[in-house]
Amino acid sequence: DRVLIRIKDLTVEKADEVVWVRGRIHTSRAKGKQCFLVLRQQQFNIQALVAVGQHASKQMVKFAANINKESIVDVEGVVRKAYQKIGGCTQQDVELHVQRIYVISLAEPRLPLQLDDAVRPEVEGEEDGRATVNQDTRLDNRVIDLRTSTSQAIFCLQSGICQLFRETLIRKGFVEIQTPKIISAASEGGANVFTVSYFKSSAYLAQSPQLYKQMCICADFEKVFCVGPVFRAEDSNTHRHLTEFVGLDIEMAFNYHYHEVVDEIADTLVQIFKGLQERFQTEIQTVSKQFPCEPFKFLEPTLRLEYREAVAMLREAGVEMGDEEDLSTPNEKLLGRLVKEKYDTDFYILDKYPLAVRPFYTMPDPVNPKNSNSYDMFMRGEEILSGAQRIHDPQLLTERAKHHGIDLEKIKAYIDSFRFGAPPHAGGGIGLERVTMLYLGLHNVRQTSMFPRDPKRLTP
Repeated sequence: DRVLIRIKDLTVEKADEVVWVRGRIHTSRAKGKQCFLVLRQQQFNIQALVAVGQHASKQMVKFAANINKESIVDVEGVVRKAYQKIGGCTQQDVELHVQRIYVISLAEPRLPLQLDDAVRPEVEGEEDGRATVNQDTRLDNRVIDLRTSTSQAIFCLQSGICQLFRETLIRKGFVEIQTPKIISAASEGGANVFTVSYFKSSAYLAQSPQLYKQMCICADFEKVFCVGPVFRAEDSNTHRHLTEFVGLDIEMAFNYHYHEVVDEIADTLVQIFKGLQERFQTEIQTVSKQFPCEPFKFLEPTLRLEYREAVAMLREAGVEMGDEEDLSTPNEKLLGRLVKEKYDTDFYILDKYPLAVRPFYTMPDPVNPKNSNSYDMFMRGEEILSGAQRIHDPQLLTERAKHHGIDLEKIKAYIDSFRFGAPPHAGGGIGLERVTMLYLGLHNVRQTSMFPRDPKRLTP
C-alpha cells in the first residue's frame, strides 16, 4: 500500500508527514549514533537522517551507513523542517527522518567514476587539485555519467526542444511525417554515406529526409516536419560532428517568395528559445553551475544578413576570402563574434549563399546566377540549420544533378515526383544536439548526445 513520493515534491508543506521515497544513495556519512544519507532522484536530492531512537537501532544505523553508493533504496520517514538551509541539496528547507529502509537494488562497491567528480567544474578542479572526469571516461561509463545532475538537466532540456518544436509546428498547421532511413541513393548527392547490405543489392543510410520531405510537398501536404536519426559517414573528429544525430526537419510550400519559409523556420526557433527560458530555468541553472555561460540572446524579428554582407564583415576584420568561397569553421566563429558585437544577438540567418557551395537541388538566384536561394542559421557562431528553396522543375533539376555528377538512374523516383505538378517550396534541417549544445554554451556535441556515435566510438 506504499505510495512513493517524488523528492522534488518534498517541501515544507509536507512537514511532519510520514512518506515513502525511492532514491539512490548519493552519499552516506556516519557520525556517532547517526548516519546522514543524501538520496537522489534525477537532478533532485534530499538529506535523510538515520538516528538511534524509537524507530532505529544501532544495527540499523550501521546497516544504512554501509549501503553502497548508487544503490536504490525505499525509505519510510517523517519530513522535518530544517533548522538551517541544507547546502548541497536541492531540497534545502526539509530533511527526511528515516524510520525504515529497504535496499531495492544493491550497486557494486567500486564505481567507475564518482558523481561528485563528474559534476565538478574543470576550473574548480584545477584550482583545488580535486579530480574531474574526462570525456572518454564519461562516455565509456555513460550510464553512470547520465545520472549526474548536469546530464539529467541537459537531456530534460533537450526533450523540451523536441516538445516545443512539435508544439510550435503543429500550431502552425504542419503535419508530422516519418521518412525511410534505408534509401537507394545518397540523399545529399555526396560520397559520405554508410552503405548497407540490402538482400542481393546495396542501400544507404539516409543523410537526411530531404528527398522524401519534398515528395510529400508534391503530394499536397503543404507543410511537413519530421524528427528522426540522420547518418553522415564523415571522418570528422571535431567538437560538433557526429556520424549519427537527430534531425529536426521542416519543409513547406510557399506562395510568393522563399523568405516565407525562412521566416517560419526562424520564428519556430525563436518560440523554442522562449519556451526554454520559460519552462526550463531550473535545468539551465543546473548546467551553468558546472559550465558557466552567458544567457542565450536572440532578436525578434531574427537578424538576417546576406552572404556578401558577412564576407564584407570578415574582410573588414582582416580575413582574406573569395566571394564564392564557403565559410570555414574559424570564419563562422569569428563572424558570430562580430555579429554579437554589432547586433547583440547569438542567433542570426545568412541568406543568398554562393550556388557553387550548395547541393544539386538548390534553386539558383533568378537575379544573380552565381548565388542561390539558400540560407543557414547560426547559434553562437556555429551553424545549426542549412536550408534552401528546392528546384521543383524536373528539367532544371536534371541539369543540376548532371552538373554535380549524380547518377540520374539512382534518383529517378525523386525527379519523377516533380513531373506531375510541384509547388515552389523550401525547407531545412536542424541538428538537435547542436542546438542543445549551443543554447547551453557547452563545448562538445558529445555532451548533448545521449549515446554518441563518431568515427572512433560505436559503444556503448
